[in-house]
Amino acid sequence: MFELNLPWWEYILRGAAVYCALLLMMRLSGKRTIGQFTPFDLLVVMLLSESVSPGLTGGDNSVAGGMIVVVTLVALNIAIAFITARSKKAADLLEGTAVLLGRDGKVFKDALLSNHVAESDLEQALREADCPIEKMKYAFLEADGKITILQH
Repeated sequence: MFELNLPWWEYILRGAAVYCALLLMMRLSGKRTIGQFTPFDLLVVMLLSESVSPGLTGGDNSVAGGMIVVVTLVALNIAIAFITARSKKAADLLEGTAVLLGRDGKVFKDALLSNHVAESDLEQALREADCPIEKMKYAFLEADGKITILQH
């Protein structure tokens, strides 16, 4: 139950490698993937979890091996939060920046396309803000994937 099949440091390396790979893939997949899950996105996240599980522990089912991986993942998450809170450059690189989707009632279709935002998502954000398109001053896709509307 507590006996490790691999050296302790290998669990740390495996956890760090999987964390970094998934962080990179999520970053490359775009803001809308992170900010608004569809049922398909949820399915992908669940399958990702299942697919990387053996890679994290190397087939080891021990409690100790699992705990080493958990501590590694939490420590990496805390380290990323610490770094991004203290460095704007790191925050921009790891978390992204806001993207202007529209201004003064005009929607920037190229910005929607390049950020994988459906026009219907922007229309929904406008409705939620109770803002007709002609009163929209700015529409931003935030780094967390939400759409923010500022009115005139």
